[in-house]
Amino acid sequence: MNIEYIKLKHLESAIVTVDKVNDVGYGEIVTITSEGKTYTGQVMAIEDDLAMVQVFGDTTGMRVDNAVVTFEGHPLSIPLNASILGRVFDGLGNPIDGGGAVFSNKRYNINGSAMNPVAREYPKNFIQTGISAIDGLMTIIRGQKLPIFSGSGLDHDRIAAQIIRQSQIRHSDDDFCFVFGAIGVQKDEADFFEETFRAAGVQDQVASFINLADDPVMERLITPKCALTAAEYLAFEEHKHVLVLLTDITSYAEALREISNLREEVPSRKGFPGYLYSDLAAMYERAGILRSGKGSITLIPILSMPNDDITHPIPDLTGYITEGQIVLSRELSRRGIYPAIDILPSLSRLMKDGIGEGFTREDHADVMRQIYASYAKAQEVRNLAQIIGEDDLSEDDRKVLAFGDAFEKQFLQQEFTENRSIEETLDLGWQLFSLLPDGELSQVSPEMKEKYLKR
Repeated sequence: MNIEYIKLKHLESAIVTVDKVNDVGYGEIVTITSEGKTYTGQVMAIEDDLAMVQVFGDTTGMRVDNAVVTFEGHPLSIPLNASILGRVFDGLGNPIDGGGAVFSNKRYNINGSAMNPVAREYPKNFIQTGISAIDGLMTIIRGQKLPIFSGSGLDHDRIAAQIIRQSQIRHSDDDFCFVFGAIGVQKDEADFFEETFRAAGVQDQVASFINLADDPVMERLITPKCALTAAEYLAFEEHKHVLVLLTDITSYAEALREISNLREEVPSRKGFPGYLYSDLAAMYERAGILRSGKGSITLIPILSMPNDDITHPIPDLTGYITEGQIVLSRELSRRGIYPAIDILPSLSRLMKDGIGEGFTREDHADVMRQIYASYAKAQEVRNLAQIIGEDDLSEDDRKVLAFGDAFEKQFLQQEFTENRSIEETLDLGWQLFSLLPDGELSQVSPEMKEKYLKR
């Protein structure tokens, strides 16, 4: 039931206050009419008989004394049907691709509903991205939450586009699709993704929700919720396997901080609200697999770490909630290596349950462990060589150093359009092992070594 009020109590920036309200709920959608213009907002706080409303958009021209405020009696919801794939929407779920409205006899609450932990299926079965560093060393498992920790100016956008273009579920006929959510991105970034999807011929498998940098701040808090609501519909009603990419979570968190400051809430670390953890968790935990359903949601949130600081509240809290992380390296990027993935701080905590015989290949775990061990040793040798000089290294250390250089140039480095199968990735790992002295091959079993290692 709609409730209508005449006149606002207060207007400041995009926040309006309405007094003497009754039966108004947090998160409820509000329509405001003033001077012949209509504005949409959302209840962001309630105190006694006062309701604070965050308006989506510019409030210039809105007047306090002649505004008509209507509380719609429901939270923000969007219409969804199977035709959303191939469509582009704004951050509020409105079509912006000229394809017309989405017609559905049902609207879906963008806040979703909590997934009962007991009803969850444990994630398994890997998703092949075609990127060796990811597939071989930090494998994405269907139903997982695996963030990418990046930095300003690094190639996370290209990696995200490449993942969407190349990802597939091997040896399966199940429907696989993508939901892409862009939060506070520049117009040229949005155009890059759209053109990349079109050039790769995957645009019909992608539903995009785009919030641009000059769009209202409040909209940035809505965009990922709209994207995840679409993913839930596709996964649990259309029975598809959905891979969701959200970029940039830092823009989302900074918008949350800005709104929190407008509400005059007590700040926590670096000015972020104390509920940043629970807010991020409510978003990330919408990924998963239901025992009773056939679909799944796999989530890859991308966040740019301010000042490349992995202890910043946003990546720090994200790491507690998600199941690993993919960390990009500025040093590798400076040396022209793409994708610039720093494998040593990167990991996938669910990887062990989705690789090996029946999933990827029997030697996958051995190859992964050996690469991590040998590359860590190569980094130690590099540091030693800077002190004593490379000429004074032992013969075995020079071989380890050669392995580290070859690993970065042949395994990590690949073209933006290069799509490697998991078999090609693992074979490449064994080729690199031939550079190592026998004593360093401590992480591979004798059986795997006999079968795959070719000197």
